[in-house]
Amino acid sequence: MFDVTDSRTQNLIRLDPTEAPHFGAPGRLGFHLIDTTMMYAPRSGGVKRYLHQKRDWLARRRPDISHTLVVPGAVTGLAAPGIVSVAAARLPFGDGYRMPALTAKWETVLRMLEPDIIEAGDMFVPGHAALEAGEALGVPVVGFCHTDAAALAALHFGEWAQAPAMKHWAAIFQQFDRVVAPSRHIAQRLSEAGVEKVSVQPLGVDTDLFHPSRADPARLKRRLGLPASTRLLVFAGRPAREKNIDSLICAVERLGEPYRLLLVGAGKDAHYSPRVIPLGYERDPERLAATIASCDALVHANENEPFGLVVLEALAAGLPVVGPSRGGIAELIDDQVGQRAHSVNPAGMAEAIEALFARDLAPIRAAARRRAEQRHRWDTTFEGLTRLYGELVAGRAAGWPAALRA
Repeated sequence: MFDVTDSRTQNLIRLDPTEAPHFGAPGRLGFHLIDTTMMYAPRSGGVKRYLHQKRDWLARRRPDISHTLVVPGAVTGLAAPGIVSVAAARLPFGDGYRMPALTAKWETVLRMLEPDIIEAGDMFVPGHAALEAGEALGVPVVGFCHTDAAALAALHFGEWAQAPAMKHWAAIFQQFDRVVAPSRHIAQRLSEAGVEKVSVQPLGVDTDLFHPSRADPARLKRRLGLPASTRLLVFAGRPAREKNIDSLICAVERLGEPYRLLLVGAGKDAHYSPRVIPLGYERDPERLAATIASCDALVHANENEPFGLVVLEALAAGLPVVGPSRGGIAELIDDQVGQRAHSVNPAGMAEAIEALFARDLAPIRAAARRRAEQRHRWDTTFEGLTRLYGELVAGRAAGWPAALRA
């Protein structure tokens, strides 16, 4: 083990050199990529799944690219091979999430790891630290826009908060060498805010893990104590306000028999309508995949969703999806693979759900699986991103003095 102490933060960092990332000069065959974000916790959703899928894909397909995650943790140090944690306080009622407080400490860790390129997954302390570390090291920094900060501000604080939040959002993302948006919806929002240099790169899904062959609807309904005739709708995700779960609950209450709503990750001890079955966070990916595949349709009522990984997981499992007619989800679904709702209020969602079940679901299920296989494999996502990383690394290296490029 070796210790590194930063004079500004007096923060001790302990790393095992046998497990540390491979460092080297720009211009070698590969490069060292760091992903950093605060949106990483034991019960995290889409961002964490994206980062872990990237790690697995790079290890299999691009071993020339060294990859390190820098994320919040209880202490600063090597949390696991290729994952470095930076000490941050837990958020009260934050479901395990931590809030980094010191940009200087985070920047020190990034600089010490000597990346050739950094991707920041948020605009908070890790994003600021990535920008400062990138400037200090002379390496490019990519900002991946996983959230619509302006829309969240309006939702939680009122419409008055949207304009200042968008101004701040734009000011941060404008500083990155390139911004990646997971959907045309988010790219348009960034453009409206004045952000340039935006690339659209949709996310993907593990089509082997999420597969129709995992479906066993009879077994799931027996486990939940439901009759075989139940039309079982599912939503999987955090019980955050922006997910608009209340609308899904009210919609299934309006529908009545034979509909039930299964909420995975919304808290097994939560008290909802008798027509709603809440389950806790599912840590086992195979169990989650089997649960989703065993339902009749996935429902989603967030019209400001940047992307919606759970929608891809449902499509890959052969499930029709009922979702909004705007936002990132609207780019993933159409009449071939599900039903768009004209409104995400309870009446609009209930109407769309009824319209879906009035159709022949067999060809919709087949089309959903085909859509996931043809358009949304992780290979497409990560091949696009690694091309972007390589171009940025090569471009920055080409702009350096010859002595530094040697």
